[in-house]
Amino acid sequence: MIEISNIQKSFDGNQVLKGITCTLETGKCNLLLGGSGTGKSVLLSCIVGLMKPDIGSITFDGTVYTNSKVDIRQEIRHKIGMLFQGSALFDSMTVAKNVEFPLQMLTPDMSAEERRDRVEFCLKRVGLENAGDKMPSDISGGMKKRVGIARAIAPNCTYLFCDEPNSGLDPATSIKIDELIYEITHE
Repeated sequence: MIEISNIQKSFDGNQVLKGITCTLETGKCNLLLGGSGTGKSVLLSCIVGLMKPDIGSITFDGTVYTNSKVDIRQEIRHKIGMLFQGSALFDSMTVAKNVEFPLQMLTPDMSAEERRDRVEFCLKRVGLENAGDKMPSDISGGMKKRVGIARAIAPNCTYLFCDEPNSGLDPATSIKIDELIYEITHE
């Protein structure tokens, strides 16, 4: 369970998050709704640790994440997968290397063979088992989203956060991405 308590965040005097408090239950699909520019992405960035809130706390499974020691934060980060709004793939890396990236960062004890097997599994899971050698510039927007999902689930996370997973996609591809996320979160 993730407990978010009184999260506040400002940029240059403009308060974007004003006392956000909520609980996200493990195993449940939680949805943040709001108009453009209302702080949804900022809140997600605070939750996953990419941004520090000015005030408030975030607790994962009883462990306070905000203001905790580096080793505790790192332990919690292992539980978090993030699909970014624009997929955020590295243009200079192949699809497979993009999926492997969080494994290198979060699981340094994992062998190269174990990483390769995990990458193959994740790419197959999202239907891209033959795309590992491609560059992001050579694949469609829907494929990029699926690579982003594969990268997010590669560390075998407990929590999967998706920031506007359907942005920029046609309706048919949006439905496929929604179904894929649903399937993965219910496994």
